[in-house]
Amino acid sequence: MGFPGTWMTKSESMVYRVVPKCACSTIGQIMFQSDHGRFFDGDIHDAREGLHKWALEESQPLIEANVRAHRAYAFTCVRNPYSRILSSFFDKICGIQRNGGRYRGNLVPLVVRKYGIDVGGEEGRDEFDQIRSFRRFLLFARDTIRFRKPMEPDIHWSAMSGHISTFIHGGGRYDRIIFTERFEEGMSAVLAAVPQIHPVTLAQVPRFNESAGHGPKRAHPVEAFFDDLSMHLVYEIYKRDFELFRYDFENPAQRMPKGEIDLDEVHARLGA
Repeated sequence: MGFPGTWMTKSESMVYRVVPKCACSTIGQIMFQSDHGRFFDGDIHDAREGLHKWALEESQPLIEANVRAHRAYAFTCVRNPYSRILSSFFDKICGIQRNGGRYRGNLVPLVVRKYGIDVGGEEGRDEFDQIRSFRRFLLFARDTIRFRKPMEPDIHWSAMSGHISTFIHGGGRYDRIIFTERFEEGMSAVLAAVPQIHPVTLAQVPRFNESAGHGPKRAHPVEAFFDDLSMHLVYEIYKRDFELFRYDFENPAQRMPKGEIDLDEVHARLGA
């Protein structure tokens, strides 16, 4: 299996398991800056130099050796499942991507046709019933995850625990899992634990939200999108995420975690 979705600084000071829609652009840029004293010019997901990535064949043996020996500080980041799936909808389904087209080409037309959602027109700029469309998208996301139909689940809405578990199954162990909602606190602890060639001043790091501006602006608070049925669907998909990462399933308006993550529990349950 190896370590899919894993990034490592060139200095091998820290190892990060990417979880989509959980501050991954900002984290990648912080890792890049800590080695090079500058940010990558562009989307860090496109970087093919300056950062080791499992997707780059030449990086794989270096990442594997480091992780298996636990030579570097290993971490990942999680986010409230309600806001994460909502962000996926506005970015990947409603939004126009960096290449000027829709995400994954025929994905959006398929969802529009099969589930009757609206995405704000060809350019994603028209008014539409966001709540109605999102709830239909949620049915689609559930079908991909539970039944793998009409397609395999996408990384942007598959469960965080699934992403995080691959690192454990490969033989890795996390030193910390940080919350997107308490990002400065968590990332400060990571940076304090690792040697940095160029010390990062976290307060001066911009938020590299690569999906910002891709899609229509959310017109309602998070909780407005989730009625009783959609809450049930979210729990069906993300039950383990709510439990392991201490988020409040009962109240979509409560974005902050209810408690601290038990790393031993995470390793035991996701490594089984």
